[in-house]
Amino acid sequence: MAANDDDETTAVFVGALAGIMLAATAAIYGASAGKLQVAPPAVTAEAEIAPLGEALAKVYFALGKSDLDAKDRDVVTKTTEALAAKPDAIVLLSGFHDPSGDAAQNAELAKSRALAVKEALVAGGIAADRVKMRRPESTVGTGSPEEGRRVEIRVQ
Repeated sequence: MAANDDDETTAVFVGALAGIMLAATAAIYGASAGKLQVAPPAVTAEAEIAPLGEALAKVYFALGKSDLDAKDRDVVTKTTEALAAKPDAIVLLSGFHDPSGDAAQNAELAKSRALAVKEALVAGGIAADRVKMRRPESTVGTGSPEEGRRVEIRVQ
């Protein structure tokens, strides 16, 4: 009978130990359940599209501004006409900034300017999926200060 008692004691001990381990594991995972960070779905970056040829139009912006002037709205008509001649083409927008000042702030401003042009084109009837944007670019070297505050529009 002593052997049965030893087996029974061992079984109780192993069962208790397993229960403690299970409870500890549940406590650890339960405590971190509210802290679990799920990564957002991966966003595939669109491949950078190289600009081809000369720009169809250039939109110039005031210093530190990203809103279009009423006089710049004619680029919508010009772009729509160019797209009609090339039904499979896309519109490629390139925003520029000069190298002076804070680079990150300038890049954001160049992006905001390109987005303003995109919004005007889409509001003018151009399908949003046909309007592609390039990463903001810095102008380097000579040229007028206005050249660093432009968005170029290409139909390619």
